[in-house]
Amino acid sequence: MVENLITLALLVLLQAVLGFDNLLYISLESKRAPADKQKWVRQVGIGLAIFLRIALLFILVNLIEKFQNELFGFKSTFIEGHFNGHSLIVLAGGIFIMYTAMKEIWHMMSLHEHDATEEKKTASVNSVLFMIIIMNLVFSFDSILSAIALTDVFWVMAAAIVISGVLMIVMAEVVSNFLQKNRMYEVLGLFVLFVVGIMLITEGGHLAHLKIFGNEIVPMSKTTFYFILFIMVLVDIVQGRYQKKITMEKNREEGLKEGA
Repeated sequence: MVENLITLALLVLLQAVLGFDNLLYISLESKRAPADKQKWVRQVGIGLAIFLRIALLFILVNLIEKFQNELFGFKSTFIEGHFNGHSLIVLAGGIFIMYTAMKEIWHMMSLHEHDATEEKKTASVNSVLFMIIIMNLVFSFDSILSAIALTDVFWVMAAAIVISGVLMIVMAEVVSNFLQKNRMYEVLGLFVLFVVGIMLITEGGHLAHLKIFGNEIVPMSKTTFYFILFIMVLVDIVQGRYQKKITMEKNREEGLKEGA
């Protein structure tokens, strides 16, 4: 029993570490919903995803070999790959996340009217909820497979999913509130999400033994991802302070000119 509790604690910690990118996606995606529905969308989306994760856990425990077996492969002069169910799901998730991040970045740079934007948000409540659930499942593959590698006790893995899901609901509110109060970090968050997409694509390519011009795709590690995240945050902070300094100097010069 003690061993199972220790394993449970390790799994919850693992879920928390692996779930940061998922948390960021949920926080950014929920902002597409109307303001009065965003909290509800996050809570319901994560809540439903918890039950679906447990169902996915049950499926993977019993049919894990099916997901690892090769479905199809091809080989040409330029590209070679051998795809299974796991690799296809991860690749599709990575491509979609990159598309979502770039679409939102482009939307920020465009000059749409505010009213049109709000109308788009209102119409997308169900789609936002659907995408949170689906992408939560895509992100859960790694954590579930890691859990299976640590223990074969189903209730321990299921309990870890439930506990981490509850923690994710709480942290989603914290991250979303932070982004709401610090709108300038939304762009940073979208670029981090873009990097998450790259990480999933490299992982899916590695699972598919994908080779381009004879070079095998190497997965981006979590350590590399967090290092990139640290550098991006550091650059954003330095750039923000430098911009503030430039603005202050410009205002001072304009004040001197007016005084003269």
